[in-house]
Amino acid sequence: MNVLDKTYSQELDSKDSLAKYRKDFHIPVFSGKQALYFTGNSLGLMPKLAEKYMTEELEDWKKWGVEGHVHARRPWMPYHEFFSESLAKIVGGKPEEVVVMGSLTNNLHLLMVSFFRPKGKRTKILCEAKAFPSDQYALASQLRFHGLEPSEHLIEIGPRHGEHHIHQEDIRSALDQYGDQIAMMMIGGVNYYTGQVMDMKNLTAHAQSKGIIVGWDLAHGAGNVELQLHDWNVDFAAWCHYKYINSGPGATAGYFIHERHHGQSEIPRFEGWWGHDKETRFEMPDTFKPIPTAEAWQLSNAPVMAMAPLRASLDLFEQAGFHNLRTKSEKLTAYLQEVLEFIAIETVSNFEIITPRKERGAQLSLLVHGYGKPLFDHLTEQGVIADWREPNVIRMAPVPLYNSFEDVRAFGQILMNYLNTNRA
Repeated sequence: MNVLDKTYSQELDSKDSLAKYRKDFHIPVFSGKQALYFTGNSLGLMPKLAEKYMTEELEDWKKWGVEGHVHARRPWMPYHEFFSESLAKIVGGKPEEVVVMGSLTNNLHLLMVSFFRPKGKRTKILCEAKAFPSDQYALASQLRFHGLEPSEHLIEIGPRHGEHHIHQEDIRSALDQYGDQIAMMMIGGVNYYTGQVMDMKNLTAHAQSKGIIVGWDLAHGAGNVELQLHDWNVDFAAWCHYKYINSGPGATAGYFIHERHHGQSEIPRFEGWWGHDKETRFEMPDTFKPIPTAEAWQLSNAPVMAMAPLRASLDLFEQAGFHNLRTKSEKLTAYLQEVLEFIAIETVSNFEIITPRKERGAQLSLLVHGYGKPLFDHLTEQGVIADWREPNVIRMAPVPLYNSFEDVRAFGQILMNYLNTNRA
């Protein structure tokens, strides 16, 4: 079977019950035709509803002024609460464990104020090597804040020599070896570079059996892979909403704190008035009384204009159902792998997929030996919007809400044509 046969991709699309959601997004147009957009792992496309919801908030601001906090179509005072049910389904938490606030790295720092508390022998942080740089910076700066030298107190687990993904038994071995010295494990649930999905359930349990606090950065996990943060007993997690959850550049982020940590006033945290008990918040008391949910970690009232696009995306997630989206994602990504493997054989090309076949979400990372940036630039010129990572990796993420099987086939044909005329 020729996987680049257009009738094949069209047949797959005809059987896709989620294909109808493509029309609910603005797909960029370059040179008069729709782009083949595969960078939902970096910035998701704009839901058409986002403009409507933003306009409604502007209209209500215009109409009500400050009274919009109570009289807007969606009153602004409890605005952050409108997301809890939908997000809880996506990350596998309870609504009271999930909050929309701030930005990802900002939230990680705020959470580590509470959950990274080095004491005695327990002074180390275990993380993945080659995590997204912001995570590396955040972890190192947290150590320095506590007077600890990162080179001595940061345990980084990376791929074995000559390999690309992490053997998760290496993480378990490090937990066994240094367990009584580690205060916190904080790892990306999906590695941004390779797309590898970690075994979050079992790694969490293994670390906690050693008395270690466990947090996950889900920047590339939320809205992409199945998560059950509450059932996995995760202590805390944080994520952004501008990737797979399509809420716009620099969108307001989210976090999860397991309910067992709620209602404990002795937990250290940086406090703000929006985390104070709702019943007495406007009495402006001198002493902070935390809300007995994850909301206690909030600092300020909701940035409504920044949050409005998130409503649009979550509406679509609700309609489609996350399990259905994940099922389609698995099929789309498998088809992309089929196409790439077919092309590699047909063109005798030396490139490899460095994303594990089983431990993956929507993303495939392609190591393009010998081709480099000119190949990527050619794809861009042909309307393929992918993502380049030095030294020679192209990241691609077919997103189930708006990508089609025909998108994948069309990309494959462009790649095939290039490789047939440009030998490495």
